[in-house]
Amino acid sequence: MNMNNLMKQAQQMQAKLAMLQNELNEREVEASAGGGVVKVKVNGKQQVLSIVISKECVDPNDVATLEELVLTAVNQALKQSQEMVQQAMSKVTGGMNIPGMF
Repeated sequence: MNMNNLMKQAQQMQAKLAMLQNELNEREVEASAGGGVVKVKVNGKQQVLSIVISKECVDPNDVATLEELVLTAVNQALKQSQEMVQQAMSKVTGGMNIPGMF
């Protein structure tokens, strides 16, 4: 391969990665805990978009359980979002791990 072809391929990959990044910013995943009484929605940028807490799990005498449910749902949603990003990235990069990407 000559240098021009290599540069062209790098530019194409860069353009694909930029498009993918924009697409992933719009994708959302949702996770729940406690049988669905706590739901968390996260996007591809690992930003928490919403937390929905069912009234039935709000007990002022047991705040610790609610905190645990929220923590579990947030961590699950973040993990799902990270996996979504990794899978999408591997399709574009052919499985190469490019430091600093996402």
